[in-house]
Amino acid sequence: MSGTLYGLGVGPGDPDLITLKALRILQSAPVLAYPAPEVGDSLARKIVSPHLPGTQTEIAIRMPLSAPKFPDDEVYGVAAVSLKEHLAEGRDIAVLCEGDPFFYGSFMYLFSRMAEEHNVEVVPGVSSPMACAAVLGAPLAAQNDVLTILPGPLDTDTLRARLEITDAAAIIKLGRHFPRIRALLEDMDLISQSRYVERATMDAERIVPLDEVDPTSSPYFSMILVHRRGQAWLR
Repeated sequence: MSGTLYGLGVGPGDPDLITLKALRILQSAPVLAYPAPEVGDSLARKIVSPHLPGTQTEIAIRMPLSAPKFPDDEVYGVAAVSLKEHLAEGRDIAVLCEGDPFFYGSFMYLFSRMAEEHNVEVVPGVSSPMACAAVLGAPLAAQNDVLTILPGPLDTDTLRARLEITDAAAIIKLGRHFPRIRALLEDMDLISQSRYVERATMDAERIVPLDEVDPTSSPYFSMILVHRRGQAWLR
């Protein structure tokens, strides 16, 4: 009997924010796989490390994480072959994904290669906009508000056009794009309606006023929440 491939959303960083279902599968699957940089530790594995039984076969899917090279088709192709061998032997596999597997999650690149031939189950996780809203005390949207997710690498004109027609936005994947995005928010008179957080729910979490953020140090795991009314509960 073929094993099952589980895509586990492990949440934004706090080990306690993993779901009960994901925890059960995480601790029972004989094989554990996770994305990792070419050199160094896996963030996804670090998140769940307090929950690991220490008896699993582990597969680090190492890949370049820089934008021009991601996702690396060759890496995912090689990983799929290795995972299929375990499934063919009847072993279940838990594949870790930061946040939620289908919210900009890298697991989708494995899913596309595996789902037609194997049993694949996706276990949703707490995604980063929800985590950022919680730690900022800033609801994302209310009633009939339109919420827009905006990746920071989008060009400035596209970001402006999207911000002009939405009630609320989560601007994700800031990194080196932060200075350009902050300048855009200033130009649109949205600074006072914007909130910044980095590494939400992690040990290194920081909440900083937007005009005090060092433009050279904003990490990839940072986000700006924008609401035109300032707070979602205002009318």
